[in-house]
Amino acid sequence: MSAPSVLIAGCGDVGSRLATQLLNSGWEVHGLRRDVSRLPQGVIGVAGDLFNKDCPATWPIGAVDYLVYCAAATDHDEAGYRAAYIQGLQHVLEWLGDYGQVPNRLLFVSSSSVYGQQEGEWVDENSPTVAAGYSGRVMLEAEQVARDSGIPASIVRLTGIYGPGREFLLTQVRRGYRVAIDPPLYANRIHVDDAVGLLAFLLEADWRGVALDDVYIGVDDAPASLAEVVGWLREYLGVTEWAEDASVRRAGSKRCSNARAKALGWVPKYPSFREGYAAILEGR
Repeated sequence: MSAPSVLIAGCGDVGSRLATQLLNSGWEVHGLRRDVSRLPQGVIGVAGDLFNKDCPATWPIGAVDYLVYCAAATDHDEAGYRAAYIQGLQHVLEWLGDYGQVPNRLLFVSSSSVYGQQEGEWVDENSPTVAAGYSGRVMLEAEQVARDSGIPASIVRLTGIYGPGREFLLTQVRRGYRVAIDPPLYANRIHVDDAVGLLAFLLEADWRGVALDDVYIGVDDAPASLAEVVGWLREYLGVTEWAEDASVRRAGSKRCSNARAKALGWVPKYPSFREGYAAILEGR
């Protein structure tokens, strides 16, 4: 059997990390982004703009076994989200149609923002999706575009991604970040290596003939209150001062479950924030 091929549309940080992992497993990887010079070595560049309806001149001619859509919005308003997640996906699907390409499966990288729960409830793939803001609402519309594409689709709702280069919380803690303690504000996170690992795991499982569900949540094993995370980081970093600002409580509080992905055999490398942040701080 020949090596499977994948087109990663929106091949930025997460997409490039996924590309590298799949290349190491023998996959043929095409990466679509504006500046293909920034793609990892070995990725076949597709120089294109998701926001432009014109098909890229370097679009792959042969079979495309898998499509991973993992774009990131450049403008963080509703129009920007619509352009990145709905219009961009529609353009890619049109380009596939132009070449008569029907992938085995589409992985659409979505977000846990589609869940608007605010009272610390446990959330899984069957929980109601009542998004609280425009980002979640747009993501739900984009998920529907993926489902209606005519390609078997799996939606992967990633939670807060952290890792090397994604260290905003660490910066806040070093500055004495204050958070509300009661009621607890539950947050969900996944190390970038585990986010990529889950996407690769699903692709490889499908290639082996494993039946996939239509939705998976990408999260570690232990959603925790933000106060618990900040407290642990303060102790680890030796931070003793507090900022003068009053305690902050962000909107939303839920605990996401990864039971469905783990039932399929996926195991996160970093089961909680403790292992993940320790690896960052130790340079691993």
